[in-house]
Amino acid sequence: MAQTIEISDHITVGTLAEQLTMPVSRLITELMKNGVMATVNERIDFDTAQIIIDELGMDVELVKQEAAQKIIPKTKKVYEDLEKTTSRPPVVAVMGHVDHGKTSLLDAIRGAKVAESEAGGITQHITAYQVEHNNRAITFLDTPGHEAFAAIREHGAHLTDIVVIVIAADDGVKPQTSEAIRFARKAGSKIIVAINKIDKAGADQNKIKQQLSDDNLLIEEWGGDIVVVPVSAKTKDGIDNLLDMILLVSDVEDLRAENDLPATGLIIESHTQKGRGPVAHALVENGTMKRGDYIVAGSTYAKIRNLETPDGKVILTATPSTPVVITGFKTLPEFGDEFETVENERLARSKAQDKSDERQSGSGRSALDSTDLIKMINRSNKLTTFDVVIKADVQGSLTSVSDSLKALATDEVAVRVVGSGVGVVNENDIHLAHTTDAVIYAFNIEVPANIRRLANRDKVVIREYKVIYELIDNAKEELTRLLTPDIVETELAKMKVKGIFNTTKTAIICGGEITKGKLSLPATARITRGKEKVGEAEVTNLKKGAQDVNEVNEGEMCGISLKTDKKLELLENDSIEFLRRETVERKL
Repeated sequence: MAQTIEISDHITVGTLAEQLTMPVSRLITELMKNGVMATVNERIDFDTAQIIIDELGMDVELVKQEAAQKIIPKTKKVYEDLEKTTSRPPVVAVMGHVDHGKTSLLDAIRGAKVAESEAGGITQHITAYQVEHNNRAITFLDTPGHEAFAAIREHGAHLTDIVVIVIAADDGVKPQTSEAIRFARKAGSKIIVAINKIDKAGADQNKIKQQLSDDNLLIEEWGGDIVVVPVSAKTKDGIDNLLDMILLVSDVEDLRAENDLPATGLIIESHTQKGRGPVAHALVENGTMKRGDYIVAGSTYAKIRNLETPDGKVILTATPSTPVVITGFKTLPEFGDEFETVENERLARSKAQDKSDERQSGSGRSALDSTDLIKMINRSNKLTTFDVVIKADVQGSLTSVSDSLKALATDEVAVRVVGSGVGVVNENDIHLAHTTDAVIYAFNIEVPANIRRLANRDKVVIREYKVIYELIDNAKEELTRLLTPDIVETELAKMKVKGIFNTTKTAIICGGEITKGKLSLPATARITRGKEKVGEAEVTNLKKGAQDVNEVNEGEMCGISLKTDKKLELLENDSIEFLRRETVERKL
């Protein structure tokens, strides 16, 4: 029975050797055998540790320690002094299966036309904005439905008080619908189900209600607590009722926050913008944000230069549950970073530096990263990599593209991300792709003309995509081409050798009777004597009597010419099996 050892995401070589009760010198030697120079204090990641253990032939299974989630599920905060709090707008995430009408529903709510502008008609970013209903504000988050954006959808669920699950009335509950329900439960959010497209032929609300019960969601009319609202984004039927239900649920939850505090919240998206630098979309969860405040988000900080609503309106302050756009960051904050307001720039710089140091010493990319180590260890096993540089418009998209490409890996082929970043393709990207022989994937970004010229000069391939599944399909095609094709053998016929007419070092002419099947060219001959395999040869000619033919049927006599790479001894009564070998492309 394998020994089980529990470790965190990263561990030093010395600590791992101690856990394995083996000399650290032996572990270092094994790393060196695989082309990695390591020291006793070098940090390696979880996957690398398991690879080395396997290489050592040890019967040890590593188990990853449960780490604290980056985003803590929402819990209802209890305030000691309610007089210091005020009611806040609900934060609502709209989630569900791709193409079930999430963005169209939100368009109907705010009178926008976002779905038409999204590439491929699917949401590819997490977006946030506020609407008013009955003189009350509601903050909405739109999350992508495509499977590649699972991390963004989970992120959206954790941000929210209420999750509206959108289900197409003519399609029903789908895998991403069930996934959205799991995310909402995990985040502790209240759930409202919006059955969309009720105006379409084939709409079946009762079927969906039954499917929901199969997912352990019992609707109110069946004795449960899940509110179901039929709607049509096209005709706008049921929209007001949906908004009423959202406000009713928020009233029952009694959502509150303290305004008179320094602002805290989460970064929900970030990107770079020409002329503005790093731009972050954030959600204020508590306190009040003001233009000019110093905020820290992960390993970067900002003095807020511009504070805007998502539609570009300049504001001076932002209260709880308000989505905002912030400029003034020194570097790009990461998707999912928590932010806090601090007193001055010195404190902001210090906190950001502390977080940067923590990331570098903890979960930062190690010199002994498993991606590189796998390539070295498996070189003899013919692992082939497709090297790429990924550039994307925003952090969330970059994460989704990278994770989706890495998930395509098999034992034979894998995508290796040699570089990535947010923003336009630049000279450094071209240089990196040139030196690593990598392809650049540019997702949802423009490629400047001077960079195109540089790429052409250095023969660097840049592939531009607006829709993520098209990018993933291209990577699949590349990996498919790297797969070694299967060789398929088809048995054509069998023959018993009756006579040997001519033999040279590389050729044989013989004759016999086809005892099974039909022999046709081209063909390979496999010669056996009893149970012993004598060798193989290529059939170059086929005769019936004095006439050249292309095929011979069962029961007929024929003569054949064989071409061999080396001298082959053929005797009367030997058996010849005729085969046709074809290469068949494999698919991922």
